[in-house]
Amino acid sequence: MRASIVFITGLLVGVGLTTVAAQRSNTPNTGLVQVNHIGMNVPDLNKAVEFYTKTMGFPEAFRVNDPATGQARLVYVQVSQNTFFEIQPRADAPAAINHVGIHVENMAAATEMFKQRGVNIAEIRKSDTGAVLNNVTDPNGIRIELAELGPESMHRQAMNRW
Repeated sequence: MRASIVFITGLLVGVGLTTVAAQRSNTPNTGLVQVNHIGMNVPDLNKAVEFYTKTMGFPEAFRVNDPATGQARLVYVQVSQNTFFEIQPRADAPAAINHVGIHVENMAAATEMFKQRGVNIAEIRKSDTGAVLNNVTDPNGIRIELAELGPESMHRQAMNRW
């Protein structure tokens, strides 16, 4: 199961990066930078983080703790300078990929572009990671998280530390 998740995630990241790079020259999707992260739910957060950091060698970039419990709500591990796995605990379900994160240059412009196309898109919000976020849901219910990564975002700070 783990091997399948890693393979699928690698495939998604590779295809996404290739697609975004190819779109740089001939695309109507202005302002999309790249696939930035793959989000996943895992039943045992500590075990997953240990696997990705110790076995795979991906450094922990940052984590966000729940203010009420002090427990980690999410952990980002850094695959490369601009690519992460976002790992979230979910003890009541098997491990699964729950979204793909795309770095955008300007959230307002990206949101407007997708609204004009009739895309099912949510409202812009600020994350506790400092990123400006929005969500697109495709016809199959798959979530695509758009993320504007300003200098105060934990993502950008980790990218700059690389």
